[in-house]
Amino acid sequence: MSTTTYDVAIIGGGIVGLATAMALTDRFPLSLVVLESEDHLAAHQTGHNSGVIHSGLYYKPGSLKARNCVEGRQAMYQFCQEHGIAHDPCGKVVVATQPSELPALEALEKRGVANGLDGIRRLNSPEEIHEYEPHASGIAGLYVPQTGIVDYTQVTNTYAEIVQNAGGVIQTRSRVTAFRHTGNEFVLQTPQGEVICHNLINCAGLQSDRVARMCGVDPKLQILPFRGEYYELTPQSEHLVNNLIYPVPDPRFPFLGVHFTRMVHGGIEAGPNAVLAFMREGYRFGDISIPDVLQYGLYGGFWRMAWKYWQTSVGEFYRSLSKRAFVHALQRLLPELRLEDVHRSGSGVRAQALEPNGNLADDFRIVEAEHMVHVLNAPSPAATASISIGRSIADMAVKNFELVRV
Repeated sequence: MSTTTYDVAIIGGGIVGLATAMALTDRFPLSLVVLESEDHLAAHQTGHNSGVIHSGLYYKPGSLKARNCVEGRQAMYQFCQEHGIAHDPCGKVVVATQPSELPALEALEKRGVANGLDGIRRLNSPEEIHEYEPHASGIAGLYVPQTGIVDYTQVTNTYAEIVQNAGGVIQTRSRVTAFRHTGNEFVLQTPQGEVICHNLINCAGLQSDRVARMCGVDPKLQILPFRGEYYELTPQSEHLVNNLIYPVPDPRFPFLGVHFTRMVHGGIEAGPNAVLAFMREGYRFGDISIPDVLQYGLYGGFWRMAWKYWQTSVGEFYRSLSKRAFVHALQRLLPELRLEDVHRSGSGVRAQALEPNGNLADDFRIVEAEHMVHVLNAPSPAATASISIGRSIADMAVKNFELVRV
């Protein structure tokens, strides 16, 4: 059992938690510990990420997502170059397949320009789309050169090396199960014993709302787990995709729709869908946690959301169960794709914040409390923006934790 009292404890060993630890140890002469519940880092959202470095195309200008994505993307490319991490700024194509999508495509182009994305090219015909993706089908599109691909697990592990070289401690198998406030100290109970700290940062992802409540902070939202399931193209069909092909997203949802992504270590992923999971870490259809289901089943915001989006939810569940339906959705972008060209691959679970009124929180949500910072909604593009988000949280620490800069 450790007797060290840390200046800062960070709950969560994903990419945002480690980026925050890196920013803090770079700025301050402090003692810091990162507590990860699993036996390795990047075990959940980070490690199941599709590996896209997002451009900033989708996000409302001036929002936290837009500002952090644009700044974070540039920082991510620079970080990968400096540390020899495999990456590729390959660009992507967003494809409109029917006339009803053209207004949304135009709105995306305007957002991209407003967010400083130079070099976006409007593709006004199938022939122009085929210059980038010869097998894609559409009537118009956008080419976005800033988008890229990377291995975010490797990025996270590199962040961790930097933190440890600066004196930070990373403790795995350390799920925080209890919290108490004693004088000017927080005492966190873990399977490895008690951890004592003066300041706390919650980057617990899928468990972030529960950690906040454990610490006496009302998050004013609840985390809802959405599972995204992927297929992978067979080697014989990989020639159908050059880089990344995306649909025009439905502006009602914080999801981008099924798409094709070339992976940095080889292969082409297709997906994901967005189906409600019955367990916060439920990566398989049969994963069920009664407490997790009861928690969101008793939450009024869940039923308000379900009433608004039940038709979409039924379609997502059907695609989850039917390979033929999933491939049919993919064929909108790639008509040559056949059922035998894909096989099931991995899945990820997205921690989506749900508000009491039934709205899916669209922007990052970070709540500050006395000697605490709680990161309560950090979905995509959080991995892309992790360096920028980490720096922003470090700025909050300056204000809330009375830390002194180096």
